[in-house]
Amino acid sequence: MSTIQDRVVIITGASSGIGEATAKELASKGAKLVLAARREDRLKKLQEEIQRNGGQATYKVTDVTSHEQMEELAEYTLKEFGKIDVLVNNAGVMPQSFLYKKKIEEWNTMIDVNIKGVLYGIAACLPSMRERKSGHIINLSSVAGYGVWPASSVYSATKSAVRAITEGLRKEEFRNNIRTTIISPGAISTELTETITEPKLKAAFDELYKGAIEAENIALAISFAIEQPADVAVSEMIVRPAQQEL
Repeated sequence: MSTIQDRVVIITGASSGIGEATAKELASKGAKLVLAARREDRLKKLQEEIQRNGGQATYKVTDVTSHEQMEELAEYTLKEFGKIDVLVNNAGVMPQSFLYKKKIEEWNTMIDVNIKGVLYGIAACLPSMRERKSGHIINLSSVAGYGVWPASSVYSATKSAVRAITEGLRKEEFRNNIRTTIISPGAISTELTETITEPKLKAAFDELYKGAIEAENIALAISFAIEQPADVAVSEMIVRPAQQEL
């Protein structure tokens, strides 16, 4: 029996890309899923597909930039399943731009989704994990969290923040048997580049992403981290296309 069997897992950004792929992978191994995202039609479709294939899933429409909605998501999960074993903080956006363009609304969106969304997820799930002295929080960073290139300043800053937050959480909570994992994807075939509003940058990233690998590869990495023995913590993983330089 997989060690993922009957684990209660919350996945944010579950309506597409890595979140969707992770939901399908974990469901196939017997996890009980709570799917969270803003697009209810996609959540419902994914839930139905998982259920048709014999898996267990429910969903709650959630905006990760709302602390209140993230608290409600955790409360909903505890009411439905009685515990939270794993939180996958996956929701993220990547509207790359040069700083002189002053895309302030896009900066704020990245900070709200990529940083605050992660913090709100941790804040919502941590109390019950601490009470049970058991849990696993998986945060999605990026290769951009390890380096900066022109037009990536703010995005790289948010993904560096995810790494710092996760490492801080590890040091604060390892004595409570709460594991943390940073998953840092490279070019993955998702909708992420669709948030880039600069035409030339969009074209450049589209070219880079021609070599993207499938989201299922990140789902496998997440699954691997979860299914390790209780005394093993996979703290950090970078998963990129073999031919990607960045």
